[in-house]
Amino acid sequence: MSKGWNGRKPAGRIAYVDGRYVPHGNAGVHIEDRGLQLGDAVYEVFGVSGGRLMDEAEHLDRLERSLGEIEIVMPMPRNVLMLVMRELVRRNGVRDGLLYLQISRGVARRDHPIPKVALRPSLILTVRSVPPGEFGKRRQDGVTVITRPDERWGRCDIKTVQLLPNLLAKTAARRAGAYEAWLVDEAGLVTEGSSTNAWIVDGQGNLRTRPLSHDILPGVTRRVILEAAEAGQLPVVEEPFSVAETHSAREAFISSATGVMPVTAIDGWPVGDGKPGPVTRRVQELYGLTSAGRAAKSGT
Repeated sequence: MSKGWNGRKPAGRIAYVDGRYVPHGNAGVHIEDRGLQLGDAVYEVFGVSGGRLMDEAEHLDRLERSLGEIEIVMPMPRNVLMLVMRELVRRNGVRDGLLYLQISRGVARRDHPIPKVALRPSLILTVRSVPPGEFGKRRQDGVTVITRPDERWGRCDIKTVQLLPNLLAKTAARRAGAYEAWLVDEAGLVTEGSSTNAWIVDGQGNLRTRPLSHDILPGVTRRVILEAAEAGQLPVVEEPFSVAETHSAREAFISSATGVMPVTAIDGWPVGDGKPGPVTRRVQELYGLTSAGRAAKSGT
């Protein structure tokens, strides 16, 4: 386990549940929590690098939007939540890893409609260290993907915990020896990955990714990449692309809280020369510089 900021090893993993820091193994929620019973909850995943939360403001912006779309209030003021998250990272001694945040509507007798009486939202936070090589090798060497039908509900722009279609697609990918599944709509167009946004570098050298709509999650890393690409003068087109078009793409990659990973093959079909390309490498560089700069400026 990594050392904490005071140089000592933490005694064990600590979670935060509804106002209390508790041992991870003892953490739990009420049996009638609506997130558990009905999937009535939203979540966010923050990357942690050097003990700092990456793209913190952007993740919190998206969290507040998701909550607003399903009529759940923030469980605490935003600035207080930021302090709690940073304290949890500190207590766990995490330098590089992932922080998971989930907010459910709260506890109520099981019934489908939103309760007329406002509930106290439930807040869960966990954080874990990620070995430096766990994602680094994939970012360096690239990954493969397969395509699967997009069978999700019609509001994929809300980051809810209703992830059954996503986990089935991801499972199919892993069983096929791939890292990720790209989801494809009825028109044969790629929407996004089961837990990532999908990108190609087309034949004209443009970065292409599907435009924002109810069909895809507004990825935080996606948003930062778009800003970084503009600053780096990389041409970007927010336009859908088909599975057939991926066969002639120069490069491809995926983006998420774990960073930018090159895609070297799709359904067994090599992308470009089957190796991470120069545009993807440039995107990785620009994203890293932009995200690190924001973290340092925010003081996380």
